[in-house]
Parts: sequence; C-alpha cells; structure tokens
Amino acid sequence: MPAPATTPRNRKSPRWLRRAVVGVVAVLVVVVGGPFVYFHFLEGKTPAKLSVESVSTSTLAPGQKAAPLAGTWKVGSGSTVDYRVKETLFDQSHTAVGGTKSVTGSMTIAATFVTTASFSVDMTTITSTGVQHGTRDDQFQNRIMDTADFSTATFVLTSPIKLGTPPKDGVLTHYSATGKLTLHGTTKTVTIPLTARRTANVMVVQGLTPITFSDYNINDPSGGPASVGNAGQLEFLLELVPS
Repeated sequence: MPAPATTPRNRKSPRWLRRAVVGVVAVLVVVVGGPFVYFHFLEGKTPAKLSVESVSTSTLAPGQKAAPLAGTWKVGSGSTVDYRVKETLFDQSHTAVGGTKSVTGSMTIAATFVTTASFSVDMTTITSTGVQHGTRDDQFQNRIMDTADFSTATFVLTSPIKLGTPPKDGVLTHYSATGKLTLHGTTKTVTIPLTARRTANVMVVQGLTPITFSDYNINDPSGGPASVGNAGQLEFLLELVPS
C-alpha cells in the first residue's frame, strides 16, 4: 500500500519578506493615520466662525445716555479679522484659521444711511491657530501674501448702506456693504453680507466673503503634500464705538 500523504511543514517566511510587510504597514499608518492624528489631535478643533452672538452685550453706566445713531463710529479694541482655508492632506481635511486684532478705521452715519466707511488690517500681525502655526505663519507672511511688500489690506465703502428704521437695542439686523477690497496689492469690488447689533454704545458688525486667490494674484497656498485650492474665506467682527 502506498504511504499516507503527509502535510508539508509550514515554513517561516523569509526575513526580508517579513521586513517588507512591516515596512508597508508602517507607511500605510503614516500616510493614512498620520494626517488624522495631526488634524484631530494635534491641530485641535477648528475655532468657531466669528459671530455677533459671541460678543457680550454692553450696558450704559447709571445716568449715561446712548449716543445718537448718526455720527462717526470708530473701530474698538475687540475687533477681529480672520481667514479660513480648507487644507487636504492625504484625503484628510481640516480648516486652517488665522487672524489679527490689528484693525483700524471708522464709519459715518448720516440720518439713516452709512455714508462712508474705511477699514485697514495690518497683515504682518496675522497668526494662525494649531501646533504648526509657526510654519504656516512663515508661509503666509512670505511665500503666499508677501506682507513685506503688501503689509495692509483695506476695505472702502463705495455705495451708501440704507439702514431704514433705526434698529432697536439688542436686535439683530441684516445689511450688505459694497466697496473696494484691496488684498496683496490688488483691488476688487465686493458686496459683503452683514449682520449687526447695537447694544448701548457698542455696535457689532459681522461679515464674511469668499476670496478667490488668483483674483488677487495671491500665490497658491498649497505646499508639499498639503493641498489648499484656489479659494478661502475672509471674515471680520467689528466692534464700533462712538468717535
């Protein structure tokens, strides 16, 4: 009778093959898991968008009267201008945010119209959030926005804003502002939707507008494996006080 068949003994994989498999797994962990860990644990949660509701309401001192609506209102110390751009790294997405409180300017109201408004932002003071803010800020200040040559961004109102019935104290109202926005030395006409609220002697105005980088001759922010695309958002929260 023929001898019964025997099962071949399992042979260990060659050492080079096991090392190759381990290497491939390690690369996959870095490529796939690395961006997830970076964005979700190191960069942290993306800051909320600026909003009128986030500003504490103000009160008048005993005996103090509210300033008239008509007149000049200047930018207060609580004002902020931010940028937001979506970053994609190996199919993982994250919104990068940076901003500054170095904002100056004023607006003038005559009767129930905003007749003039002009605001400036010191672009050299913009810093971003997250653990890699130093690297991102260096790219922003130099390669992308070239703030050494274009240190200021401005908005100048070109069409009056009709306020209509004077808004009641503490009530949200909505308008739009059309004017000249200058970024990176290039000026474009934009119309920005606004949300406003006056409480006592503080008028808070919030706005947000999309920015197409190529429209302002801004260099592509993408770098290395990180892709940004050709658009971002400019947002602001102005706290205006009587001048």
